Amino acid sequence: MNIGIIGGGIAGLTAAYELGKAGHKVTLFEKEAQLGGQAATFEVGGERVERFYHHIFASDVHIKDLIAELGLEDRLVWLQSRVGYWHRGRIYKFSTPFDLLRFTPIGLTDRIRIGLVGLYLRWYKNWQRFEGTLAKDWIIRYAGKRNYDVLWEPLLRGKFGQSAAEVSMVWFWGKIHLRFSSRGKGTGGERLGYLKGSFGLLTDALARRITASGGTIHTHSPVSRVAVEEGRVTGVEVKGDAAGFHFFDAVIATVPSPVFLDIAPQLEGDYAAKLKNMRYQAAVCLVLILNRSLSPIYWLNISDPTVPFVAAVEHTNFVDSSVYSGKHILYISNYLSKDSPLYRASIDELQEAFLPNLKRINPEFEPGWIEERYRFSDDAGQPIVGTYYSQQIPEHRTPIDGLYLANTTQIYPEDRGMNYSVRLGRDISRLIAGEP
Repeated sequence: MNIGIIGGGIAGLTAAYELGKAGHKVTLFEKEAQLGGQAATFEVGGERVERFYHHIFASDVHIKDLIAELGLEDRLVWLQSRVGYWHRGRIYKFSTPFDLLRFTPIGLTDRIRIGLVGLYLRWYKNWQRFEGTLAKDWIIRYAGKRNYDVLWEPLLRGKFGQSAAEVSMVWFWGKIHLRFSSRGKGTGGERLGYLKGSFGLLTDALARRITASGGTIHTHSPVSRVAVEEGRVTGVEVKGDAAGFHFFDAVIATVPSPVFLDIAPQLEGDYAAKLKNMRYQAAVCLVLILNRSLSPIYWLNISDPTVPFVAAVEHTNFVDSSVYSGKHILYISNYLSKDSPLYRASIDELQEAFLPNLKRINPEFEPGWIEERYRFSDDAGQPIVGTYYSQQIPEHRTPIDGLYLANTTQIYPEDRGMNYSVRLGRDISRLIAGEP
Protein backbone atom coordinates (compact mmCIF):
# COMPACT_ATOMS: atom_id res chain seq x y z
CA MET A 1 0.00 0.00 0.00
CA ASN A 2 0.92 3.64 -0.45
CA ILE A 3 0.53 5.19 3.01
CA GLY A 4 0.74 8.81 4.15
CA ILE A 5 1.60 9.70 7.75
CA ILE A 6 0.82 13.09 9.26
CA GLY A 7 3.21 14.02 12.06
CA GLY A 8 6.87 13.25 12.65
CA GLY A 9 6.85 12.57 16.38
CA ILE A 10 7.86 9.23 17.89
CA ALA A 11 4.51 7.58 17.08
CA GLY A 12 4.53 8.70 13.44
CA LEU A 13 8.16 7.74 12.93
CA THR A 14 7.66 4.32 14.53
CA ALA A 15 4.60 3.63 12.37
CA ALA A 16 6.51 4.67 9.23
CA TYR A 17 9.45 2.45 10.21
CA GLU A 18 7.26 -0.59 10.90
CA LEU A 19 5.22 -0.16 7.71
CA GLY A 20 8.38 0.29 5.64
CA LYS A 21 9.76 -2.95 7.08
CA ALA A 22 6.54 -4.67 6.01
CA GLY A 23 7.06 -3.56 2.42
CA HIS A 24 4.66 -0.63 2.23
CA LYS A 25 5.52 2.67 0.56
CA VAL A 26 5.46 5.41 3.20
CA THR A 27 5.51 9.20 3.00
CA LEU A 28 5.69 11.20 6.25
CA PHE A 29 4.83 14.89 6.61
CA GLU A 30 6.05 17.02 9.53
CA LYS A 31 5.06 20.67 9.84
CA GLU A 32 8.17 21.66 11.81
CA ALA A 33 11.75 21.89 10.58
CA GLN A 34 12.77 19.06 12.87
CA LEU A 35 11.44 15.57 13.55
CA GLY A 36 10.74 14.22 17.03
CA GLY A 37 7.70 16.12 18.26
CA GLN A 38 8.08 16.76 21.99
CA ALA A 39 11.40 14.86 21.82
CA ALA A 40 12.87 17.30 19.28
CA THR A 41 16.24 18.72 20.31
CA PHE A 42 18.36 21.84 20.39
CA GLU A 43 22.05 22.28 21.13
CA VAL A 44 23.79 23.26 24.36
CA GLY A 45 27.57 23.34 24.65
CA GLY A 46 27.95 21.47 21.38
CA GLU A 47 25.64 18.61 22.46
CA ARG A 48 21.99 17.98 21.64
CA VAL A 49 19.36 17.95 24.37
CA GLU A 50 15.56 17.69 24.27
CA ARG A 51 13.35 20.77 24.18
CA PHE A 52 11.22 19.16 26.90
CA TYR A 53 12.90 17.01 29.58
CA HIS A 54 12.96 13.30 28.75
CA HIS A 55 14.00 9.99 30.27
CA ILE A 56 12.72 6.42 30.22
CA PHE A 57 11.87 3.97 32.97
CA ALA A 58 13.19 0.44 33.49
CA SER A 59 9.67 -0.85 32.76
CA ASP A 60 9.53 0.88 29.33
CA VAL A 61 9.89 -2.32 27.31
CA HIS A 62 8.64 -0.96 23.97
CA ILE A 63 11.21 1.79 23.59
CA LYS A 64 13.98 -0.39 25.01
CA ASP A 65 13.23 -3.02 22.38
CA LEU A 66 13.23 -0.39 19.63
CA ILE A 67 16.52 1.11 20.85
CA ALA A 68 18.11 -2.34 20.72
CA GLU A 69 16.63 -3.09 17.28
CA LEU A 70 18.05 0.14 15.91
CA GLY A 71 21.53 -0.65 17.21
CA LEU A 72 21.55 2.06 19.88
CA GLU A 73 21.71 -0.19 22.93
CA ASP A 74 25.32 0.78 23.64
CA ARG A 75 24.19 4.42 23.89
CA LEU A 76 21.55 3.70 26.54
CA VAL A 77 22.73 4.46 30.06
CA TRP A 78 20.92 4.05 33.37
CA LEU A 79 21.53 6.92 35.76
CA GLN A 80 20.56 7.58 39.35
CA SER A 81 17.52 9.78 39.70
CA ARG A 82 17.38 12.49 42.34
CA VAL A 83 13.79 13.55 43.05
CA GLY A 84 12.73 16.18 45.52
CA TYR A 85 9.84 18.27 46.82
CA TRP A 86 10.05 21.98 47.48
CA HIS A 87 7.65 22.75 50.31
CA ARG A 88 7.46 25.88 52.47
CA GLY A 89 10.88 27.15 51.58
CA ARG A 90 12.78 23.87 51.85
CA ILE A 91 13.90 21.10 49.49
CA TYR A 92 13.18 17.56 50.65
CA LYS A 93 14.80 14.60 48.93
CA PHE A 94 12.21 12.10 47.74
CA SER A 95 14.03 9.31 45.90
CA THR A 96 14.11 6.40 48.37
CA PRO A 97 11.86 4.90 51.07
CA PHE A 98 14.20 6.42 53.66
CA ASP A 99 13.62 9.87 52.15
CA LEU A 100 9.89 9.35 52.61
CA LEU A 101 10.42 8.52 56.29
CA ARG A 102 12.34 11.79 56.67
CA PHE A 103 9.65 13.89 54.94
CA THR A 104 8.55 15.88 58.01
CA PRO A 105 5.84 18.09 56.41
CA ILE A 106 3.56 15.12 57.01
CA GLY A 107 3.36 13.07 60.20
CA LEU A 108 4.86 9.62 60.64
CA THR A 109 1.50 7.88 60.31
CA ASP A 110 0.81 9.68 57.04
CA ARG A 111 4.31 8.84 55.78
CA ILE A 112 3.64 5.17 56.45
CA ARG A 113 0.26 5.45 54.72
CA ILE A 114 1.78 6.98 51.58
CA GLY A 115 4.38 4.22 51.46
CA LEU A 116 1.72 1.53 51.79
CA VAL A 117 -0.43 3.17 49.11
CA GLY A 118 2.58 3.26 46.79
CA LEU A 119 3.29 -0.42 47.35
CA TYR A 120 -0.36 -1.31 46.81
CA LEU A 121 -0.60 0.60 43.53
CA ARG A 122 2.72 -0.83 42.36
CA TRP A 123 1.35 -4.36 42.44
CA TYR A 124 -2.32 -3.66 41.69
CA LYS A 125 -3.16 -4.35 38.04
CA ASN A 126 -6.95 -4.18 37.77
CA TRP A 127 -7.05 -0.51 36.76
CA GLN A 128 -10.53 -0.94 35.28
CA ARG A 129 -11.98 -0.83 38.80
CA PHE A 130 -10.75 2.76 39.10
CA GLU A 131 -12.50 4.08 35.97
CA GLY A 132 -15.41 5.65 37.83
CA THR A 133 -13.31 6.98 40.71
CA LEU A 134 -11.77 10.43 41.01
CA ALA A 135 -8.10 10.55 41.95
CA LYS A 136 -8.82 13.21 44.56
CA ASP A 137 -11.44 11.08 46.34
CA TRP A 138 -9.35 7.90 46.34
CA ILE A 139 -6.18 9.63 47.59
CA ILE A 140 -8.00 11.38 50.42
CA ARG A 141 -9.75 8.17 51.45
CA TYR A 142 -6.74 5.86 51.41
CA ALA A 143 -3.67 8.11 51.72
CA GLY A 144 -5.28 10.80 53.87
CA LYS A 145 -6.21 14.46 53.54
CA ARG A 146 -2.81 15.69 54.72
CA ASN A 147 -0.98 13.63 52.10
CA TYR A 148 -3.35 14.93 49.44
CA ASP A 149 -2.91 18.56 50.47
CA VAL A 150 0.90 18.46 50.71
CA LEU A 151 1.93 15.96 48.03
CA TRP A 152 -0.71 15.28 45.42
CA GLU A 153 -3.09 18.22 45.18
CA PRO A 154 -0.34 20.70 44.16
CA LEU A 155 0.88 18.31 41.47
CA LEU A 156 -2.59 17.51 40.15
CA ARG A 157 -3.40 21.21 40.05
CA GLY A 158 -0.07 22.00 38.41
CA LYS A 159 -0.64 19.32 35.78
CA PHE A 160 -4.35 19.77 35.11
CA GLY A 161 -5.21 23.26 36.35
CA GLN A 162 -8.91 23.82 36.98
CA SER A 163 -9.58 20.23 35.87
CA ALA A 164 -7.50 18.72 38.70
CA ALA A 165 -10.55 17.58 40.67
CA GLU A 166 -11.94 15.82 37.55
CA VAL A 167 -8.90 13.58 36.95
CA SER A 168 -9.56 9.85 37.04
CA MET A 169 -7.90 7.56 39.54
CA VAL A 170 -6.71 5.53 36.54
CA TRP A 171 -4.30 8.33 35.64
CA PHE A 172 -2.92 8.43 39.18
CA TRP A 173 -2.66 4.65 39.27
CA GLY A 174 -0.65 4.71 36.06
CA LYS A 175 1.83 7.28 37.40
CA ILE A 176 2.45 5.45 40.67
CA HIS A 177 2.42 1.97 39.12
CA LEU A 178 5.06 3.01 36.59
CA ARG A 179 7.19 5.01 39.01
CA PHE A 180 7.43 2.33 41.66
CA SER A 181 8.04 -0.36 39.06
CA SER A 182 11.19 1.48 37.95
CA ARG A 183 12.79 1.24 41.38
CA GLY A 184 13.62 -2.46 41.38
CA LYS A 185 13.84 -4.49 44.57
CA GLY A 186 16.40 -2.47 46.51
CA THR A 187 16.11 0.69 48.57
CA GLY A 188 18.64 2.77 46.62
CA GLY A 189 16.07 4.67 44.58
CA GLU A 190 15.18 4.54 40.91
CA ARG A 191 17.47 4.59 37.90
CA LEU A 192 16.28 6.24 34.72
CA GLY A 193 17.40 5.68 31.15
CA TYR A 194 18.89 8.20 28.74
CA LEU A 195 20.59 8.01 25.35
CA LYS A 196 24.11 9.42 25.34
CA GLY A 197 23.76 12.09 22.67
CA SER A 198 20.03 12.69 23.38
CA PHE A 199 16.90 10.92 22.17
CA GLY A 200 17.55 12.73 18.91
CA LEU A 201 19.66 9.65 18.12
CA LEU A 202 16.48 7.59 18.16
CA THR A 203 14.76 10.04 15.82
CA ASP A 204 17.76 10.03 13.48
CA ALA A 205 17.94 6.22 13.39
CA LEU A 206 14.23 5.88 12.63
CA ALA A 207 14.48 8.44 9.83
CA ARG A 208 17.44 6.59 8.28
CA ARG A 209 15.61 3.26 8.39
CA ILE A 210 12.48 4.81 6.86
CA THR A 211 14.35 6.27 3.90
CA ALA A 212 16.46 3.12 3.51
CA SER A 213 13.26 1.10 3.04
CA GLY A 214 12.11 3.46 0.28
CA GLY A 215 10.10 5.88 2.40
CA THR A 216 10.07 9.66 2.07
CA ILE A 217 10.15 12.27 4.83
CA HIS A 218 9.09 15.88 4.31
CA THR A 219 9.72 18.52 6.99
CA HIS A 220 8.39 22.09 6.77
CA SER A 221 5.28 20.43 5.28
CA PRO A 222 2.01 20.91 7.20
CA VAL A 223 -0.99 18.95 5.98
CA SER A 224 -3.91 21.31 5.44
CA ARG A 225 -6.61 18.89 4.27
CA VAL A 226 -7.43 15.20 4.13
CA ALA A 227 -9.22 14.39 0.88
CA VAL A 228 -12.16 11.98 0.90
CA GLU A 229 -14.25 10.64 -1.98
CA GLU A 230 -17.30 8.42 -1.52
CA GLY A 231 -16.39 7.66 2.08
CA ARG A 232 -12.77 6.71 1.39
CA VAL A 233 -9.56 8.67 1.91
CA THR A 234 -7.76 9.52 -1.33
CA GLY A 235 -4.84 11.62 -0.16
CA VAL A 236 -3.76 14.84 1.54
CA GLU A 237 -3.24 18.46 0.57
CA VAL A 238 0.11 19.76 1.81
CA LYS A 239 1.64 23.21 2.19
CA GLY A 240 5.27 24.21 2.60
CA ASP A 241 8.21 22.30 1.12
CA ALA A 242 6.05 19.40 -0.13
CA ALA A 243 3.21 21.64 -1.32
CA GLY A 244 0.60 19.98 -3.48
CA PHE A 245 -1.76 17.04 -3.47
CA HIS A 246 -0.41 13.59 -2.56
CA PHE A 247 -2.44 10.45 -3.36
CA PHE A 248 -2.55 7.61 -0.81
CA ASP A 249 -4.34 4.32 -0.20
CA ALA A 250 -4.36 5.00 3.55
CA VAL A 251 -3.52 7.92 5.84
CA ILE A 252 -2.44 7.90 9.49
CA ALA A 253 -2.81 11.11 11.50
CA THR A 254 -0.72 11.39 14.67
CA VAL A 255 -1.76 14.99 15.38
CA PRO A 256 -3.86 16.19 18.37
CA SER A 257 -7.60 15.64 18.11
CA PRO A 258 -8.57 19.31 17.43
CA VAL A 259 -6.02 19.48 14.60
CA PHE A 260 -7.36 16.22 13.18
CA LEU A 261 -10.88 17.66 13.09
CA ASP A 262 -9.61 20.78 11.35
CA ILE A 263 -7.91 18.88 8.53
CA ALA A 264 -10.59 16.18 8.26
CA PRO A 265 -13.91 18.03 8.69
CA GLN A 266 -15.65 15.17 6.88
CA LEU A 267 -15.63 13.28 10.19
CA GLU A 268 -19.11 13.44 11.68
CA GLY A 269 -21.43 11.87 14.23
CA ASP A 270 -20.22 10.02 17.31
CA TYR A 271 -16.62 9.89 16.14
CA ALA A 272 -16.41 13.65 15.66
CA ALA A 273 -18.08 14.13 19.05
CA LYS A 274 -15.38 12.03 20.70
CA LEU A 275 -12.69 14.13 19.07
CA LYS A 276 -14.37 17.34 20.20
CA ASN A 277 -14.65 16.06 23.76
CA MET A 278 -10.93 15.31 24.06
CA ARG A 279 -9.39 18.02 26.25
CA TYR A 280 -5.76 18.97 26.72
CA GLN A 281 -3.60 21.07 28.96
CA ALA A 282 -1.00 23.03 27.05
CA ALA A 283 2.62 22.83 28.17
CA VAL A 284 5.10 25.68 28.40
CA CYS A 285 8.75 25.30 29.32
CA LEU A 286 11.34 27.97 29.99
CA VAL A 287 14.80 26.45 29.56
CA LEU A 288 17.63 28.30 31.27
CA ILE A 289 21.28 27.57 30.53
CA LEU A 290 23.10 28.46 33.73
CA ASN A 291 26.75 28.82 34.69
CA ARG A 292 26.10 27.03 37.99
CA SER A 293 23.60 24.63 39.51
CA LEU A 294 20.34 25.74 41.11
CA SER A 295 20.01 22.72 43.43
CA PRO A 296 21.30 19.15 43.86
CA ILE A 297 17.95 17.72 42.63
CA TYR A 298 17.15 16.42 39.14
CA TRP A 299 13.35 16.52 39.34
CA LEU A 300 12.11 19.08 41.85
CA ASN A 301 8.34 18.98 42.35
CA ILE A 302 6.87 22.25 43.59
CA SER A 303 4.38 21.86 46.43
CA ASP A 304 3.36 25.50 46.74
CA PRO A 305 0.31 27.11 45.07
CA THR A 306 2.02 30.52 45.00
CA VAL A 307 4.75 29.29 42.62
CA PRO A 308 3.73 29.65 38.94
CA PHE A 309 5.31 26.39 37.78
CA VAL A 310 4.90 22.74 38.70
CA ALA A 311 8.50 21.49 38.40
CA ALA A 312 12.10 22.63 38.11
CA VAL A 313 13.96 19.88 36.26
CA GLU A 314 17.73 20.25 36.28
CA HIS A 315 18.85 17.95 33.49
CA THR A 316 22.50 18.28 34.45
CA ASN A 317 21.77 16.71 37.83
CA PHE A 318 20.90 13.64 35.76
CA VAL A 319 23.37 13.82 32.86
CA ASP A 320 26.65 15.39 34.00
CA SER A 321 27.20 19.02 33.01
CA SER A 322 30.61 18.11 31.52
CA VAL A 323 28.70 16.66 28.57
CA TYR A 324 27.46 20.19 27.81
CA SER A 325 30.80 21.99 28.23
CA GLY A 326 30.11 22.66 31.91
CA LYS A 327 26.78 24.39 31.32
CA HIS A 328 23.81 23.61 33.58
CA ILE A 329 20.42 22.99 31.96
CA LEU A 330 17.29 23.89 33.92
CA TYR A 331 13.74 23.27 32.65
CA ILE A 332 10.99 25.26 34.38
CA SER A 333 7.66 23.81 33.31
CA ASN A 334 3.98 24.39 33.70
CA TYR A 335 0.73 23.00 32.25
CA LEU A 336 -1.92 25.57 31.43
CA SER A 337 -5.02 26.15 29.38
CA LYS A 338 -4.27 27.54 25.92
CA ASP A 339 -6.03 30.81 26.79
CA SER A 340 -3.98 31.35 29.96
CA PRO A 341 -2.01 34.64 29.95
CA LEU A 342 1.04 32.74 31.19
CA TYR A 343 0.85 30.30 28.27
CA ARG A 344 0.68 33.20 25.83
CA ALA A 345 3.50 35.01 27.65
CA SER A 346 6.70 35.93 25.84
CA ILE A 347 10.05 34.62 27.01
CA ASP A 348 10.68 37.92 28.83
CA GLU A 349 7.32 37.69 30.60
CA LEU A 350 7.92 34.05 31.57
CA GLN A 351 11.31 34.93 32.98
CA GLU A 352 9.82 37.80 34.95
CA ALA A 353 7.19 35.46 36.44
CA PHE A 354 9.52 32.54 37.16
CA LEU A 355 12.82 34.03 38.33
CA PRO A 356 11.75 35.42 41.74
CA ASN A 357 10.67 31.89 42.65
CA LEU A 358 14.06 30.46 41.74
CA LYS A 359 15.51 32.72 44.41
CA ARG A 360 13.04 31.21 46.87
CA ILE A 361 14.39 27.77 45.96
CA ASN A 362 18.00 28.92 46.17
CA PRO A 363 18.51 32.33 47.88
CA GLU A 364 21.91 32.65 46.16
CA PHE A 365 20.38 32.57 42.69
CA GLU A 366 21.01 35.65 40.56
CA PRO A 367 19.89 36.50 37.00
CA GLY A 368 23.57 36.75 36.13
CA TRP A 369 23.73 32.94 36.30
CA ILE A 370 21.73 32.80 33.07
CA GLU A 371 23.82 32.45 29.91
CA GLU A 372 21.09 31.45 27.45
CA ARG A 373 17.34 30.96 27.57
CA TYR A 374 14.72 29.28 25.41
CA ARG A 375 10.94 29.05 25.39
CA PHE A 376 9.18 25.92 24.13
CA SER A 377 5.46 25.19 24.15
CA ASP A 378 2.94 22.61 23.00
CA ASP A 379 -0.81 23.22 22.66
CA ALA A 380 -1.55 19.56 23.41
CA GLY A 381 0.97 18.84 26.14
CA GLN A 382 -1.23 16.66 28.35
CA PRO A 383 -4.59 14.99 27.67
CA ILE A 384 -7.04 15.48 30.53
CA VAL A 385 -8.06 12.01 31.68
CA GLY A 386 -11.46 12.00 33.35
CA THR A 387 -13.61 9.20 34.70
CA TYR A 388 -14.77 6.45 32.30
CA TYR A 389 -12.19 7.70 29.85
CA SER A 390 -12.02 4.37 28.02
CA GLN A 391 -15.56 4.97 26.76
CA GLN A 392 -14.62 8.39 25.36
CA ILE A 393 -11.46 7.52 23.41
CA PRO A 394 -11.81 7.78 19.61
CA GLU A 395 -10.96 4.54 17.82
CA HIS A 396 -7.83 4.21 15.69
CA ARG A 397 -9.98 3.28 12.69
CA THR A 398 -12.14 6.26 11.76
CA PRO A 399 -15.53 6.04 9.95
CA ILE A 400 -13.71 7.11 6.77
CA ASP A 401 -12.28 4.07 5.03
CA GLY A 402 -8.48 4.14 5.01
CA LEU A 403 -8.15 7.01 7.52
CA TYR A 404 -6.61 6.25 10.92
CA LEU A 405 -5.80 8.18 14.09
CA ALA A 406 -2.95 7.51 16.53
CA ASN A 407 -2.42 10.25 19.12
CA THR A 408 -1.75 10.69 22.83
CA THR A 409 -5.43 10.61 23.82
CA GLN A 410 -5.39 6.92 22.87
CA ILE A 411 -2.53 6.03 25.23
CA TYR A 412 -4.54 4.57 28.07
CA PRO A 413 -4.50 3.50 30.86
CA GLU A 414 -0.89 4.71 30.82
CA ASP A 415 0.06 8.36 30.47
CA ARG A 416 1.66 9.83 27.35
CA GLY A 417 5.39 9.27 26.91
CA MET A 418 7.95 8.01 24.41
CA ASN A 419 7.55 4.37 25.39
CA TYR A 420 3.83 4.41 24.73
CA SER A 421 4.26 6.45 21.56
CA VAL A 422 6.44 3.61 20.27
CA ARG A 423 3.71 1.14 21.21
CA LEU A 424 1.12 3.37 19.54
CA GLY A 425 3.12 3.48 16.30
CA ARG A 426 3.49 -0.29 16.30
CA ASP A 427 -0.19 -0.86 17.08
CA ILE A 428 -1.41 1.37 14.25
CA SER A 429 1.00 -0.20 11.76
CA ARG A 430 -0.25 -3.68 12.67
CA LEU A 431 -3.85 -2.55 12.34
CA ILE A 432 -3.25 -1.27 8.81
CA ALA A 433 -1.27 -4.34 7.86
CA GLY A 434 -4.09 -6.56 9.13
CA GLU A 435 -1.89 -8.24 11.73
CA PRO A 436 -3.25 -9.37 15.13
